[in-house]
Amino acid sequence: MTERKVALITGSGTGVGAATALLLAQQGYNLLINYSRSELEARASQAACAAAGADTLLLQGDVAQDDACKAMAQAATERWGRIDALVNNAGISSFAGAANWDALDMDTFTRIYAVNTVGAFQMVRACAAQLRAAQGSIINVSSIAGSLGIGSSVPYIASKGALNSMTLYLARALAPHIRVNAVCPGLITSRWFVDGLGQEGFDKVKAMVESSAPLERASTPQDVAEAIVWLTTGARTMTGELLLLDGGIHLGTGKIQVPGRSA
Repeated sequence: MTERKVALITGSGTGVGAATALLLAQQGYNLLINYSRSELEARASQAACAAAGADTLLLQGDVAQDDACKAMAQAATERWGRIDALVNNAGISSFAGAANWDALDMDTFTRIYAVNTVGAFQMVRACAAQLRAAQGSIINVSSIAGSLGIGSSVPYIASKGALNSMTLYLARALAPHIRVNAVCPGLITSRWFVDGLGQEGFDKVKAMVESSAPLERASTPQDVAEAIVWLTTGARTMTGELLLLDGGIHLGTGKIQVPGRSA
């Protein structure tokens, strides 16, 4: 068994997953880098982690397939003999808009659930024994969609709400050996949102977030990754938390001032 800790991050070829992998590599972790379609980007993520001193594995796999989840856990165990952290970052959506119900069908709904919710559960099940032995942690990458009921589509909102509920269940079920938390970002300035919304749509949403959020900024992949790494390497008494990373959107506008009473 290697003395260096090991993290398995799904969807770690791009965006939040790639940023998290690099930060954990810099913190002394070995990494299993997973991707579904973005092979070139995943290889770049792997190279960056290796340059930071990590031993790495690159594995293609769709988390909606239970065999792929088991294969990732097995590969990490065979390579390093341990899994200390699981980051369930893989996720998909339909960017039809939450109000455009006619664009949704059963196949779309179930596919989004299969990746965002079932995939996360399958990864937890595949890694649980190694995580328990390591007294490790699980971080589910959720969304304010699941907390506030807003987002790119109804199935995405519902899948992240289910992931949030599952996070609470798993935190109870896996205690005291494994900590389970979720991060819930709002808009992230990543390719995933640009590809989904188009550049014009992304710019419009970003401007809206910046004008309405109390902190007047959207999260970057680095912002979200830093929270994930903190939950992984610190936060020793935190479990069952849904950490909102939305610039304060959940508070409503921070620009409303109550006037003082005149004398």
